[in-house]
Amino acid sequence: DPITGLVLKLAIPTMVAQFVNMLYSIIDRIYIGNIPVEGSVALAGVGVCGPIVTLLSSFGTLIGLGGSILMAMRMGEGNMKRAKQILSNSFITLVALSVILTVFFLLMKDKLLMWFGASETTFVYADTYMTIYTAGTFFALMALGLNYFITCQGFSTIGMATVLIGAVANIVLDPIFIFVFDMGVAGAAIATVIAQILSCAFAVGFLFSKRPPVRISFGGYSPDIIIRIAAIGLSPFLILASDSVIMIIMNTVLQRTGGAQADTLIAAATIVNSYMSLVTGPMGGISGGTQAIISFNYGAGKTDRVREAEKKILLMCVIFTV
Repeated sequence: DPITGLVLKLAIPTMVAQFVNMLYSIIDRIYIGNIPVEGSVALAGVGVCGPIVTLLSSFGTLIGLGGSILMAMRMGEGNMKRAKQILSNSFITLVALSVILTVFFLLMKDKLLMWFGASETTFVYADTYMTIYTAGTFFALMALGLNYFITCQGFSTIGMATVLIGAVANIVLDPIFIFVFDMGVAGAAIATVIAQILSCAFAVGFLFSKRPPVRISFGGYSPDIIIRIAAIGLSPFLILASDSVIMIIMNTVLQRTGGAQADTLIAAATIVNSYMSLVTGPMGGISGGTQAIISFNYGAGKTDRVREAEKKILLMCVIFTV
């Protein structure tokens, strides 16, 4: 298909999906901030968890984006057998990584929260939110990672649906668990985990169905392929992880130097970071969603189409940022 049409076909749904994804995170925080009496303190506690949650999510990008790029290249070469093997290795790596990270963060969360900006006042809220969220890490990473393999096969609207299912579920469930059931921060975390389970189930179900050309299979595992996937995904992983580290450092500095206003400052920083995500999230959708066009044509040896795609994607990013 013409490159311009392909860029729009893949970029717009993923851009919308990421915008909604960021929006439901913000709505989550709006509800928390409006909890009677303890809203601002609870928001500061969740704000401490925010960068840690983003750091966890970046591991899904490490395997998901790295694997989908490699898979699209093999599809461009016409090597469907190798493409299926890459998805198989990516799937098992995502499962293993999700389990390892869940166990590690559950064991370390108390120390991490205190190191990364929680105070004696906000720790109880941060601990409650982080414990429940971490328990659902498996579903969050699987949904995020596998969605790249849906989009890279041209099913951008299905990829968008994966995100929208979770977003709508979270927006609906948030006020029910927080206010109706009077569960506060715990309710917000439970609503988020349920939303992630639904997104994960949808993504896994689609990749096991007969619709995509490359479906999840088992076997053909290779350490060399896993290393290659991680090597390609390392760059976007480091970009996301470094953003998280910057926010963690900021929260820590605000807590150490903010005195009596430290928790209020962290709550304010949480609001600002939420606002900035409305810009950075859709940008990630544009570049991540269209990566398949570059990878597929690179694998097919069509460098002219790779260059044309890069120009169109860059132009779209410039227009969006302006």
